[in-house]
Amino acid sequence: MLRQLHEFPPATDYRAEPYFSLWSALCHQGTVYPASYAAVPHLVAALLASTSPVYDSSLQLIVCIEIARSNGNGPEVPVGLAAPYWEALRRLPDVVRAMAGVAWDEGRCLVAASAMAVANGHTRLAEAMLELEPTLLDDFLDWVRSR
Repeated sequence: MLRQLHEFPPATDYRAEPYFSLWSALCHQGTVYPASYAAVPHLVAALLASTSPVYDSSLQLIVCIEIARSNGNGPEVPVGLAAPYWEALRRLPDVVRAMAGVAWDEGRCLVAASAMAVANGHTRLAEAMLELEPTLLDDFLDWVRSR
């Protein structure tokens, strides 16, 4: 699946491959595994090597793996995987910069912003941003304006 990712095949819906299988294997219902941590450096490398626009699902997967880890929804990062895992997270700003040449809708902005938050150790902020669906964002802004 990771090799397939280097081609970034187009996705027509959330079940498109290899994205659906990667999510199922690496961050299943918010739970992560040692294989999840091992995959993150490969995911970052694939995103940085891509000559096509960055596919948001792959970047969001990386963010969600770190959110799940920080929330205790998986084991600690094994010692042998720790250095490449943390280095890959530090490279997320490079991935976001690589996205500069494509149009950003609201969803892509949220994924990019959450990746920047994760790269800087702010997983709670990243998690909150990913939860900001349009109606929730409207409700939040109404609440802020009414204060």
